[in-house]
Amino acid sequence: MAACWFVYVLRCCDNSLYTGVTTDVQRRLQEHNSTNKSARYTRARQPVSLVYQEEQANRSAACKREAQIKALTRAQKLELISAL
Repeated sequence: MAACWFVYVLRCCDNSLYTGVTTDVQRRLQEHNSTNKSARYTRARQPVSLVYQEEQANRSAACKREAQIKALTRAQKLELISAL
């Protein structure tokens, strides 16, 4: 059985937003808040908090959705987050 993939958005301590994909959102959140496995962007902006996630059928779909979200303006991303 294939793993589910998720697209997620984090709010960093400087109020910026970071978007990524993973199969385990909670594990990845912990990694972003650590110093050795975090993404370069979030490493300098810790702590981060999860503000949005959505499930996708596979990695390809998750990466496509990630690209769509990254192409949004900040205002559109905030609207997406608040729609929860």
